[in-house]
Amino acid sequence: MGMKLSHYNFDLPAELLAEYPAEHRDEARLMVLNRKEQTIEHKMFKDLIDYFEPEDVMVLNNTKVFPARLFGKKEKTGARIEVFLLRELNAETRLWDVLVDPARKIRIGNKLYFGEDESLVAEVIDNTTSRGRTLRFLYDGSYEEFRDKLKELGETPLPKYIKREVTPEDKERYQTIYAKNEGAVAAPTAGLHFSKHLLKRLEIKGIDFAEVTLHVGLGTFSPVEVEDLSKHKMDSEEAFIDRKAVETINKAIAEKRRVCAVGTTVMRTLESAVSSNQTLNEFGGWTNKFIFPPYEFSIANSMITNFHTPKSTLLMMVSAFAGHEFVKRAYQEAVKEKYRFYTYGDAMLIL
Repeated sequence: MGMKLSHYNFDLPAELLAEYPAEHRDEARLMVLNRKEQTIEHKMFKDLIDYFEPEDVMVLNNTKVFPARLFGKKEKTGARIEVFLLRELNAETRLWDVLVDPARKIRIGNKLYFGEDESLVAEVIDNTTSRGRTLRFLYDGSYEEFRDKLKELGETPLPKYIKREVTPEDKERYQTIYAKNEGAVAAPTAGLHFSKHLLKRLEIKGIDFAEVTLHVGLGTFSPVEVEDLSKHKMDSEEAFIDRKAVETINKAIAEKRRVCAVGTTVMRTLESAVSSNQTLNEFGGWTNKFIFPPYEFSIANSMITNFHTPKSTLLMMVSAFAGHEFVKRAYQEAVKEKYRFYTYGDAMLIL
């Protein structure tokens, strides 16, 4: 059970999609699933401290979201075009993979102008990539100045389902408080619930932390369009695990402690770097790992995650970890109890 797309469909009332974050990061709701006991509890996010012991390890994704959404004007017509920066292909030639909207209006050779003074120009040089378009930015200035310009003109890339205007609050809240390494176009949302205060309390309790990096791309949210999940291909995302993280996590595995993946991005990163004896290796490169049932997990034995949308690859991974039927029951309860779903929504702890 669990190999077909239709197994992951459920009715999600539109009003349960969270448009705004909870007032305080650590006061979102928390549903706690115990796989062994098959129990479901309803808590607050900050209560998760009660489920961990000294020397248990929480693994965080320290990627940082950059302001990837730009608004430009098309030459001649002046039509407003949204450009979503996906991936830098070449720093020297300022080549980027992007999504453009509306896509039908853009052809190879078109120029786009950004900023009120139109000081940033881009030329469309390829129309055929699976992810959209390739642009070459034309800018008189150093690479650092160019990146600063992108930041100045860019907006926080909130997901498309949030229809409202981006607020100054989003700039802070659509970023984990431990974000360090810039490169994501979407936030690792499970981590958004951690406040400075909660991290401090966990630290005082003796919980260890390990950091990995996975630069979240839009592939994470790309719809699955095949009924047979084994035929779905994930977009590659760049990930890094350093020696320090490997040592912290492998020590916890050896001592049979709790290793908690904070988010599906962490889980995917860890599972992309498993050694033949089921411990963690260092890693630096690209991963397109797609986890769906049945799947044997090697590293983390608990996870924190948000509530995901129907038919999403994230829901499939959670089902692989907690069991398809158990997750189905939990999601039915989440809808009934009006938990908030998706990016700014509530959280789940799976033990």
